Amino acid sequence: MRPATPKIDALCAAAVELAREAAIETAGVMGAADHLGCRAEGERVVSHFFACPHPGYRGWQWSVTVARASRSKRVTVNEVALLPGEGALLAKSWLPWADRIQPGDVTPGLLMAAPVGDLRLEPGYRGGEAAGLAAPAEESQARTVAAELGLGRERVLSALGREEAAERWLAGPGGPNTEMARLAPDVCETCGFLVRLQGSLGVLFGACTNAYSPSDGSIVSINHGCGAHSNVLPEESGELPAPVWDTIEWDEPSSLFD
Repeated sequence: MRPATPKIDALCAAAVELAREAAIETAGVMGAADHLGCRAEGERVVSHFFACPHPGYRGWQWSVTVARASRSKRVTVNEVALLPGEGALLAKSWLPWADRIQPGDVTPGLLMAAPVGDLRLEPGYRGGEAAGLAAPAEESQARTVAAELGLGRERVLSALGREEAAERWLAGPGGPNTEMARLAPDVCETCGFLVRLQGSLGVLFGACTNAYSPSDGSIVSINHGCGAHSNVLPEESGELPAPVWDTIEWDEPSSLFD
């Protein structure tokens, strides 16, 4: 069942001038204009609304809440507040800095710290993606020495970090669903200019090394492609067609002196 709508108190609803005086006193230089109506907030509690004429608060209104005690005819001001009305000019919803930052926002000189507990990273001593690989004795010993000396990366990419990167790259300009890839003569997997990434990301991605490709120096998926594929061969030129006007042949003279 819906809660019952409070019945508007007649004495509180009639206290328009009391509410106006409170709004004007609080508003100061911002001013309070026309009375826009009132609304019951509870038993013997009513809010009066007055337009705010200040140009910086277009659509805002002063709310003055008045109330009276049971069996009392004296109405008093409870609170005054400036509230946005319909069509009010509002600031954008606040977002934490970590949610506002977008790819490419880090410019020279700007520092961006990885969030505490970033799930894209994990401690380097776990070994990251290579933790489950059987390493030779020499490599294992080298990693032990590096750990004792405090060398190596403190944090490495986690499985979640690799998964998010793969999804982002597949949906980006180096992915398979671009116009460049659709019009390419072949995919990057068969291109001699592709250098595969290491680890599991190398199954799907590599770096382009063709200076003439728009993807040079960028990560591309193996099913991406462009017109600078290494298998594109120059067109073979056939025999030249006969000239429109022959200036080479002439009637052979009978002698050199004719």
